Amino acid sequence: MSIETPCIAICMMDPRTNLCFGCGRTLPEIARWHRMENAERLSVMAELPVRMEQAGLPRLEPASRSKTG
Repeated sequence: MSIETPCIAICMMDPRTNLCFGCGRTLPEIARWHRMENAERLSVMAELPVRMEQAGLPRLEPASRSKTG
């Protein structure tokens, strides 16, 4: 079973807001992510766009993934 995640592989914390520049989660949310129930993950994910906008953080594009083979 795969766990959906908002991570876009741009993992840096904004010291002003304590939110990840890439996904908008807090460090405690990131640390607990794989232990959260699906409903809690979905709830956090639903909040992220507004959270990022209110914090004044730009919406970043996912880091490019290298293709192999």
